[in-house]
Amino acid sequence: MSETPGEEGEPQVLDLMALEIDQLLGLFLGITSAKAWQYMGLRLKPGAEEAEKDLKRAALSIDCTAFLAEKLAPHLPDGEASRLRAMVADLQLNYAKLA
Repeated sequence: MSETPGEEGEPQVLDLMALEIDQLLGLFLGITSAKAWQYMGLRLKPGAEEAEKDLKRAALSIDCTAFLAEKLAPHLPDGEASRLRAMVADLQLNYAKLA
């Protein structure tokens, strides 16, 4: 579960089970794509001073991101679906440059 600031600075719990499936897929897409960038060594992990490469995990993260984007795209407006496809293509191109 995630916490967000509530009134008077108290954390408020976000109930992930209350989210609709398209919202969950969007959240997972953001997480898997961010992990792909980290595993490619192109973004730092929070708190890290050096980037670390793990191309096997990067490939897995990219594959999962592509799968989720493929499943979510038909349920989105055309512009958002195109943005998702462009995000996946960007990940794949950057991976190909490193591999």
